[in-house]
Amino acid sequence: MDLVIALTLLVLSGVVGVEVISKVTSTLHTPLMSGTNAISGMVLIGAVLVTAHTDSTIGLVAGLLAIVLSAVNLVGGFLVTDRMLQMFTTKKEIQK
Repeated sequence: MDLVIALTLLVLSGVVGVEVISKVTSTLHTPLMSGTNAISGMVLIGAVLVTAHTDSTIGLVAGLLAIVLSAVNLVGGFLVTDRMLQMFTTKKEIQK
């Protein structure tokens, strides 16, 4: 029963996340990405701490998967944010 509740929460949070993000105007995407990067950093730290204290193989595999996915999300978020911020700089500022 706990698995069904966890999967239901996962699906519902995904649906709510997609609905919220789709309603954000393009001028707010950069600050939103910065906030998301901060959350991804906290998830990465939490995943490392939880994985370090697990005793089961399933917990270790799930923790390593969480570490990899949150690290990819964190790095990708910073790359996207940097690229978006470069759109607002002039050519002279980029060449420095």
